Amino acid sequence: MSRGWKIFTTAVLTLILLLAGLMLTVTRWLPHLAGIWLPAGTSVALDGRPQWRNGGLFVPDVRYLAGDCPMAVVKDATLQHTSGRWRLHAAGLDIDSDCFNQLPAGENRAAPRSIADWQAMLPAADINIDKVKVTPWQTWAGALTLNLDGSAQRIRYSGEALSLIAELRGQQLDIQSLTLSAPGVEKPVSLAGTVTLPAFPDGLPESGRLHSTLTLSALPTPVAINLAWQRRQGQLSVTQQNDDTPLLALPWQATAEEIRINQGQWRWPYGPQPVSGGISLSLRNWQQGLPATEIVGRLNVLTQGRGGKGNVVLSLGPGHLDFVNSALPFRITGESKLAQLQFYAGLPGDVQGALSDPHILLKPGALLRMKGRLLSTLEVDEARWPLAGVTLSSAGLSGRLQAILTAHDPRRGRFRLHLDGGARDFWPDKGLWRWRYWGDGAIAPLAATWDISGRGRWEDTVIELTSLSTGFDRIAYGSVNVNSPRLTLTAPLRWQRDQKNPLMTGQFRLAAQRTDFSGGGYLPPAALTLAVRGRDPAAFLYSGSLQAQAIGPVRVQGRWNGERLRGQAWWPSQPLSVFQPLLGDLKMKIQSGTLRAQAAFSASDEQGLSAGGHWVVTNGSVRMPDNQINGVDFSLPFRLKAHQWYFGAKGPVSLRIKEIKNQFALHNITADLQGWYPWRARQPLRLSNVAVDVLGGKISMESLQMPQTEAAMLRLSNIDLSEVVAAVKPKQIAMSGKINGALPLWLNHSQWLVKEGWLANSGPLTIRLDKDFADALSQNSIAAGAALDWLRYMEISRSWATLDLDNLGGLTMKAQVEGTSRFSDKNQRVSLNYTQQENLFQLWRSLRFGDNLQSWVEDNANLPQQKEKKDETH
Repeated sequence: MSRGWKIFTTAVLTLILLLAGLMLTVTRWLPHLAGIWLPAGTSVALDGRPQWRNGGLFVPDVRYLAGDCPMAVVKDATLQHTSGRWRLHAAGLDIDSDCFNQLPAGENRAAPRSIADWQAMLPAADINIDKVKVTPWQTWAGALTLNLDGSAQRIRYSGEALSLIAELRGQQLDIQSLTLSAPGVEKPVSLAGTVTLPAFPDGLPESGRLHSTLTLSALPTPVAINLAWQRRQGQLSVTQQNDDTPLLALPWQATAEEIRINQGQWRWPYGPQPVSGGISLSLRNWQQGLPATEIVGRLNVLTQGRGGKGNVVLSLGPGHLDFVNSALPFRITGESKLAQLQFYAGLPGDVQGALSDPHILLKPGALLRMKGRLLSTLEVDEARWPLAGVTLSSAGLSGRLQAILTAHDPRRGRFRLHLDGGARDFWPDKGLWRWRYWGDGAIAPLAATWDISGRGRWEDTVIELTSLSTGFDRIAYGSVNVNSPRLTLTAPLRWQRDQKNPLMTGQFRLAAQRTDFSGGGYLPPAALTLAVRGRDPAAFLYSGSLQAQAIGPVRVQGRWNGERLRGQAWWPSQPLSVFQPLLGDLKMKIQSGTLRAQAAFSASDEQGLSAGGHWVVTNGSVRMPDNQINGVDFSLPFRLKAHQWYFGAKGPVSLRIKEIKNQFALHNITADLQGWYPWRARQPLRLSNVAVDVLGGKISMESLQMPQTEAAMLRLSNIDLSEVVAAVKPKQIAMSGKINGALPLWLNHSQWLVKEGWLANSGPLTIRLDKDFADALSQNSIAAGAALDWLRYMEISRSWATLDLDNLGGLTMKAQVEGTSRFSDKNQRVSLNYTQQENLFQLWRSLRFGDNLQSWVEDNANLPQQKEKKDETH
């Protein structure tokens, strides 16, 4: 008994040790054991020892390798058997599609199994995987649930972008719901339907009907997608609701050797221009796998617009797509005629590389051309894009990038621009693109030619304009002629587009040679320098200065926020004499004085230009051949908004002049201005405090308002006639005494400039004719001689004149003069009444005192019949 017990004990211990050893070394022997049933070149690897947990077998990670490539990785799997069903739960399943390329070529070792055979082999099992992820389609990741038994197999897949509920019973597949979210699609796409699978899973389903509804932002209503087939032929159609004509109709046929689409049709009536066309496609040897499938196809696009009808054809193949090395040639040829533009294409190329990351190579001769109306007034004569050697892939564009544009504006002129450079794996903010550009043109309204050249690059998130030079040979517009204006970069314009630390910097210089004006004046060579710094072209600060030799510098600074340009300018105090070149042939010499100014402005598309500022001239002095102006003080506060000026923002515009030395001197000139221009009834412009000391008296005007609702009264106070005579310097007549007057001025009256004005003496007046002048007049006419005898010397006690002046210069004057004439040592009372009509504008051109006076005396003198004694008084 003891010996039997020992044998039994030894056997149990040996079995325990054997099981323990097997468990400890399971990561080594289990993969080799599984390899007996796995395809050649594949293997299974365990990253940890299996453990027994919660009534099930837990395996940390299981990797299925194709060569050295982990084709599938199962994470944290637990296998249980309860209630007669197997239950498998895994935290994740990662599948790498790139490893499919390392699978060995299939071998037909036995007859294929039918779907029924496979279903009979399935155990009763429930499989739950928390997350299934297939590279490179990680967007479609989701949770997977499989419920398997011999009668039915159910699948449920749930992810953010893809979900599926389906059931397979025998050969009948019922897709209850297939929902996916695609970029550019407003709502998820849902698909449902039934499919009858073939008995052997080695061909297309025998029949089926699938339907879906799709909502797109580009379509006014949802569209219905229907796929129906019976045996080896069917049709795919896309139809908009309430429209019998499909947007897409693809009839197809399938055999064991080929899937073919013949006479497919499509149309798109919703763009700026309706387009349509046909589709044909052939997939030969499709059952031998994707690499062996030969693809031949054709798609055309019909357009109609400026220039008639156009047809663009895309030809594919013969070629193939492959997981490793695709080779599918294509060619795009034809012309597309849109509403305003016409495109001409000849683009041969190849689709190459792995299917998961293909690239497109354009062959020699690839060229895209365009012409037509690009803008409302810009006519493109030709735009050319040579594209030979350019490669397009997920990494970006690579190769030489060129563009040539020739265009003209019927009213403004012609130009030609070139762009040439190279790119390496370039997408916006990724890779490198270097370029240089140059061009020239002519602008007819300015009678100028221009040119441009420069270089730049776009590397990752940095856009840099390394050089820029553009300008005109000259600009001639109206009375201004600007010589050789040119804009250049003094420091590279660099824009760092990094989202966390964006930065844009650069420096510009706008310079011009001498600027000539038609009056003979000129502006010396001028230069504006600007430095910019900010976040991007839509948000930056700028600062700089403008100087034209001695004129300036005017400092400027401001900011741009993408919608509004704001800025300030300061003009420090400097002598007025620096502006002497601007006066040209005016024969005006600036003697002294200073100028200072400051302004602020704001400009935008919606609100236009707004500005405000203050200009100040102090103690100015100007000398001209016939006069000199001294002591000029001028203050101009202003605002500009909505194309309307407001003068006198913080006080009226003020003009003060100490003196004007002329044929007669003017002193203490004052004038104030305040209001709006252009003026309106509710926003008038008012000129006030106008005064000048002249001819021993004063001329003043209290107020002149525009638009004018009442006359502006121009008053003359104590004007000394002796100073008038001294200023005019007539040799035939002398006058003394003072006069007053009031002239109601109208500036916008339909008829009058002065209406009911008056002039009157202020105290006694005297008038004396030169003896020789009077004798000469007396000899010509007896009547004139008799009259002039009494006017050789006359003292006027009362004079009163009214005058009207119309806006054509017609003057009507009515006067009464009473006084005493002295002749031959006797005094005689004189009374003159006269009316004079004359064009004042012509009179100003020629003051002929002798002839006018003679006519006046002959026509208007009214002398008494008897002379009185010298000592008589009246």
